This record gives sequence, structure tokens and C-alpha cells, in this order.
Amino acid sequence: MAPRMGIRLRRFREQRALTQAALARALGISASYVNQIESDQRPLTSPVLLRLVEAYGVDPREFSVEDADRLVAQLRDVFGDPGAGEPVTLAEARELTTTMPAVARFVVELHSRYRRELARSESIAGRIDATFSGAPPTAYEEVRDLFYANRNYFDQLDTAAETLFARAGLTAGDTAGLVTYLADRHRIRVEELPEGDGADLKRRFDPRTRTLSLSPLLSAGQRAFQLAAHLATIEAADEIDRIVADADLLDDDTRVLARIGLSSYFAGATILPYQQFRDAAEALRYDIDLLRRRFRVGFETIAHRLSTLQRPQARGVPFFFVRVDRAGNISKRQSATDFHFSRVGGSCPLWNIYAAFAEPGTIRAQLAEMPDGRGYLWVARTVSRHTGGYGSPTQAFAIGLGCDLRHASRLVYADGLDLNNPAARTPIGPGCKVCERPACPQRAFPAIGASLRADPGRSRFAPYAME
Repeated sequence: MAPRMGIRLRRFREQRALTQAALARALGISASYVNQIESDQRPLTSPVLLRLVEAYGVDPREFSVEDADRLVAQLRDVFGDPGAGEPVTLAEARELTTTMPAVARFVVELHSRYRRELARSESIAGRIDATFSGAPPTAYEEVRDLFYANRNYFDQLDTAAETLFARAGLTAGDTAGLVTYLADRHRIRVEELPEGDGADLKRRFDPRTRTLSLSPLLSAGQRAFQLAAHLATIEAADEIDRIVADADLLDDDTRVLARIGLSSYFAGATILPYQQFRDAAEALRYDIDLLRRRFRVGFETIAHRLSTLQRPQARGVPFFFVRVDRAGNISKRQSATDFHFSRVGGSCPLWNIYAAFAEPGTIRAQLAEMPDGRGYLWVARTVSRHTGGYGSPTQAFAIGLGCDLRHASRLVYADGLDLNNPAARTPIGPGCKVCERPACPQRAFPAIGASLRADPGRSRFAPYAME
């Protein structure tokens, strides 16, 4: 069901002390038309929204369906918290989001503050017990929330990275150009780490000798990324500091982690400059292998950069990006749109990202459907890293890249798939503990707050029979 926009338009009008008649004159429609929109008797059409943007400079995201879905997903995560009390249904979360979005955002923010205070109290308890040994366990979540809140796009960093790319006269995969730029502009010499010196290091900077040492195990694309990441600490330091200062993060350790994440963002934006990369992605229909060859970087780097293409007036497909290991641990997750990764329920075993481990290096496509009926196209492939000798462990991950079905035709991976056939979609969920599917045979836990039907006279294929 499409979200009702009447309450949002009424709130917009009342905040500016406008009468329905005054708003109608500015939009070139009748006062009765405005009244019908506010009463949800007529939709807020695209032409009317465009006039609203032109007349008042309103951010169209205030009336975005995707923003409504993102807020619903955030509410579901809040209400899925085991400490939230009485369970709240998906329908109730949607009703709150569409009729009172400001209240819904307040609930999400209040829960976020609660989590921060809980983390602080846990940290204090840890110190008392003499077991506190670093950042609170929610530090990574805080940084992920920062990226999620910004739709995984930071315009000031992307713009600065493009400027650097042009100023340095770089080309795709131009590691030598970055080395020259560091030497000429910042008097930094680049060399390889001596073999056996810091075997776990990718890069190390010595400010005394102004030497940046890189691991000899890095590929050309990885070397370029590490050089650009160091440049971020010099040329984008002010922009990064402003973002971190505005984020109201938990503590110093979390702020350090955020700076590292934002430096990596700048690095990706430098070696894959926005407009050039976005144009290539559109021309190649988001074929990751072709983009890898053109820009000379790895599968994960391309997939991650694709999830950041949200510049106004030049957007790419809004992707969700995730990286998991064989045990299901999610070590990276970014979202440019409304797909939400739950904190309390794990992830769905029917998701094709886990099947990717069965065919290492092969790209797998999946049409999937969430419990709310929204359809998605997911692309998954494994990546591996082996930095040691014989007998040393190999890092193996699966990379997932997904988008809403309405964007799927823009991707080469949709070719041959029946996008309009609901039966072709695999039913997945946000995680068993917050998934409402009542008869899933793969369910590992009952949904939080669900009533179980215990019947000794019947045995079902689904592990938990829920009301």
C-alpha cells in the first residue's frame, strides 16, 4: 500500500503558517485539491511535488516513498529489540510512519540514545570489573549508523576526491600518479615494507622521515587505495572532522573509527571518481567484471563504490552492500536506500549470499521478496585473500549487492530473469527473530513477541508454529 502523503503536506504547510488557499496559489491548483491531498483523497503527484520544490525549495526526500520505507525498517528494528516490551506489528509501524513521521523519527532517535547510554553503562561496569579493554561493542554499529543516515554518500568527500583526481592528472588505476603526487605536493616518499617487517600491515607512515611504506602483498588496485587513504588524512582532514563533529558519536574510540571509515570512503572516491565511474556503470549496465577491468580494482571495491552513487541530479542505482563470512558474521553493510539489516535477528539463510560459498568466484543472481511484499534483485560472489605461505588460513567472504526490483532492468544481471513473476522470487526475511513469515521451514528462532501454537497431536515442517 502506498504511503499516505496528506499528513506530510499538512505538516509542511502548518510549519510555514500557510493556509490551504495560499499553498494552492503557489502550486497553481485549487484549494479544494490541496484539501483532498491532505485528506488522502487524492495522491500527491509528481508534477505537484515538483511545483512544491520550485516554490519553497523543499527537499523532495520529505515526501519520498523510500524514506518512508527506511523509517518503517528502522522502527521494526526498534520494536524488535527484546527490551522493547509489547510487540508492534508491521502494519502499526507503517501507520505511525505515514501519519506521524516526526513522532516515528523521535522514537528511532530515542532508541538510539537509549542504546548509547546502555553502552556507556556497560563500559563503566566493565572498568569496575577490570575487564574493559577497548571501545564499547557498539562502536562499529555507531559508525554504520552514520553511513546509513547519510545514505552511504558524503558529497563533500566525493567532490574533494574528484578535485584531487583532476588536479593530480590521474587516470584509472594510476598508482604511479599517486606516488608522484605525494612526492611533489607533500614531500612523502613511498616504498615497500621490508619483507617480514609488519607482516600484518598494509601501510605504515613515518612522519619523521616522511616515508609511506606499503606491503608488497598488495595488488596494484590495493596499493592505489592505500595511497589515497593516506591522502585522505592530509587533504580531506577538515571535511572528515566536520562530519565526525556533527555525528554526535559515542566516544573517542568511535570517532577514530569513523575517521578511518571516512578516509576509506575518500580513497574509494579518489580512485573511482564519481561522475566518471557512474557514467561507466550506466554504460556497462553495472557489470562488475567489466568495471573491474576498466578501473583495475577488485570485485569488493567496485561493489562497495556502486553502493555510494547517490549524488543529487546524478544518481546511480541505489544499492545495498553487504559482506559476510561462512559463519554468517556481517563485517560490512552499507545501504543507499531502504533495505535494512537487522541488529537483533541475524540474517536470512535463504539469501543467496550464503549460497555463493558453494561456487567460489561465480556471480549468482537471486530474485527475492521480503515479508512486506517488496521485491529485490541480489547479486552475490565470493572473494578471498591469502597473505601467508603454505598452511596459513585464507580469508573468504561473500559480497552481496542488491537493489529494489524497479531498478533491476538497468542491471545486466537481470537478463533472463522473470522480473514480473512473484513466483520466481525467493521469500527471504530480515532475520528469524524479527521475520513475520509464519511457515518458513528454515526458521532458526520464533519471532520476538510471537505466540507459539503448541499442539502435541500435530507435527509441522516449519520448526515453530506461530500465531
